[in-house]
Amino acid sequence: MSDDIEIDIDDLQRRMDGAIASLRQEFASLRTGRASAAILEPIMVESYGQMTPINQVGTVNVPEPRMVTINVWDKAMISKVERAIRDSGIGINPVVDGPLIRLPIPELNEERRAQLAKVAAQYSEQARVSVRNVRRDGMDKVKKAKSAGMAEDDQKIWADEIQDMTDRQIAAIDKLLETKQQEIMQV
Repeated sequence: MSDDIEIDIDDLQRRMDGAIASLRQEFASLRTGRASAAILEPIMVESYGQMTPINQVGTVNVPEPRMVTINVWDKAMISKVERAIRDSGIGINPVVDGPLIRLPIPELNEERRAQLAKVAAQYSEQARVSVRNVRRDGMDKVKKAKSAGMAEDDQKIWADEIQDMTDRQIAAIDKLLETKQQEIMQV
């Protein structure tokens, strides 16, 4: 194998792992009928002229299975945090109690559960596409290396390794999806 041929398997693995990490984060933001501080992660609040995540303007807690609370540090920010939650589209009505904002998590009906399961499937398909794109990049490098003088046996070894890595990542995505859908459909 010539010295100018380089296939960075670790980089491909890191990029595929990134797709799965992104999927986990998207799954965490899906409301499943159980309280989770992660449902507030995408919500930004206008604070002193800048958009700021909610967890940087107050303490987010989950005191009960169906309740999230936010203890806002600056009393002037309470109405802004409440408005940001209402406008976010997560389907939760905040209840203001002094510096504390309570977010009661309602039970999900069957129709909403099915919608969330479809959203989870869409997220997992996006992750699969990302993994396949990384595989395609790796295979393109193998093809370039072949034209640069890589032996056919080495090309097959690299291609098989990239495909095995892709298959493992797709299986992990499928398992995450199955787990999340069971969690969503659980009453």
